[in-house]
Amino acid sequence: MKKIYLFLVFFLILTTQSCREDYDYINYGAVYTGVQEPEDINIKGLYVLNEGNMGSNKASIDFFDYSTGVFTENYYNAQNPNVVGSLGDVGNDIKTYKDKLYAVINLSNYIEVMDAKTAKHIGEIQIQNCRYINFHKDYAYITSYGGAVGASQPGYVVKVDVNTLQIVGKLYVGKQPDELEVVGDKLYVANSGAYSGPDYDNTVSVIDLNTFTEIKKIPVAINLSKIKKDDTGKLWITSRGNFGNIPPKTYVLNPQNDQVIKEFNIPVSNFSIVENRLYYISYEWTSGGTVSSYGIINTDTLEKTSSNFITDGSDTKIVIPYGIAANPVNGDIFISDAKDYTSSGELFCYNKFGKLKWKVKTGDIPGHLTFLYK
Repeated sequence: MKKIYLFLVFFLILTTQSCREDYDYINYGAVYTGVQEPEDINIKGLYVLNEGNMGSNKASIDFFDYSTGVFTENYYNAQNPNVVGSLGDVGNDIKTYKDKLYAVINLSNYIEVMDAKTAKHIGEIQIQNCRYINFHKDYAYITSYGGAVGASQPGYVVKVDVNTLQIVGKLYVGKQPDELEVVGDKLYVANSGAYSGPDYDNTVSVIDLNTFTEIKKIPVAINLSKIKKDDTGKLWITSRGNFGNIPPKTYVLNPQNDQVIKEFNIPVSNFSIVENRLYYISYEWTSGGTVSSYGIINTDTLEKTSSNFITDGSDTKIVIPYGIAANPVNGDIFISDAKDYTSSGELFCYNKFGKLKWKVKTGDIPGHLTFLYK
């Protein structure tokens, strides 16, 4: 069986090399990950959006295929040889919704829209300084910092019809809004004020999706970043602090009464939730140097249950943990390593017991991961 998959990899590589005479591929390659038996599960694969160093126009998309065990670097270019140029400058978010794949390209001011199964280009949505994307019914919602890089002004949320890819609404929220999450018919937006320090924003905007109006702002903490819901609807929110005397922390918000019900003194950089387990990665600068950690929080009991879900010691091989995604079907945990923030990174795949299954080279600064369902 393995010989068949190895043959497939060699075939892909040879095909790619023959196409390079016609098209310019950037670090394209197909690599067999070495999995013993490719898996037939409800998840087809994993897309990896590589940010690319700011100003380099090297954002790219890689893809891991569960059915073949093959990881393809720069998959987007391979699937779109007739699209001129690369994805652009700084890939900031990637998600699948219904039959489409959306990649938010921050400094190039647009969202690339693709076929979810093939990553082939469908269209573009032009939004200045776009940040993150989420979905509800027939609409996509995208946060924008609202102006040029470094300029502090109120940001906004753009509403887009996913069927026509046309902008149908725009709503101002707080300063420099980042991630956003849907709970019922409400949209919660983490306002950061990232360009406004030391006068950071400290609120979560609550938007009624039926009327597309902001109904309140909830004070939480300064410089908010990530916001995701658990399986009971509670919202988990990270604060980056002020990079000085106010440390980064993590908060739990109850959307039933819009009250903060728990505060964790944990500097969570990124996280992924499966059932009642929140897997987090942390990369923190301290007076003694940088410190990385990989923990688990039980979202039901609101207690940390593990200080390191990597059990085989291979966490020492990860330089800068950056992106994370936990597979809800088989329990795999993917962690992307940004290395030096300027060059090729790595993707580490762990099984549900925290043991390394495989790792591969990625594009530059792999930061955002999303699963493709069958």
